[in-house]
Amino acid sequence: MSSIAERLRPVIEPIVEAEGASLVDMEYVKEGPDWFFRVYADTPEGITLDDCAQISEKVSDKLDSLQPDPFPEAYYLEVSSPGAERPLRSEADIEGAVGKYVYFSYYAHQHGQKDHYGTLTKVTDVHYVLEIRNKTRTSQIEIDKNAVAQARLAIEF
Repeated sequence: MSSIAERLRPVIEPIVEAEGASLVDMEYVKEGPDWFFRVYADTPEGITLDDCAQISEKVSDKLDSLQPDPFPEAYYLEVSSPGAERPLRSEADIEGAVGKYVYFSYYAHQHGQKDHYGTLTKVTDVHYVLEIRNKTRTSQIEIDKNAVAQARLAIEF
């Protein structure tokens, strides 16, 4: 997350929560000649386009009122769903994904691989337990929490 997004989290999160959603992630990125400030929000039932529009309006009003302006460049504000393969950024996000199909990539190989897809079955103090499938065989593996570089929900085919 960019430092601008980190600094704005305490400002944006209460607005999103007041609308009955949770703040999943934010990013401030340059794409081509344009800058984008993206806010990803979700609810347990899924977020609607109307929800995103309502949050966008309130976030926009708040950002316009901030002095000094935290953005060094003109930007486009986007509020959207994090999508079906939403990132799992925090330990609470990962714990909430128990029973779901996930993707983990690693800093260093785990069980001979740089990444795994599987169903997260358990979270312990030091490991994530994944149920993985290799052709017709299913097994459980323990992944060292400190080895995980990226975690996200995944779509199972």
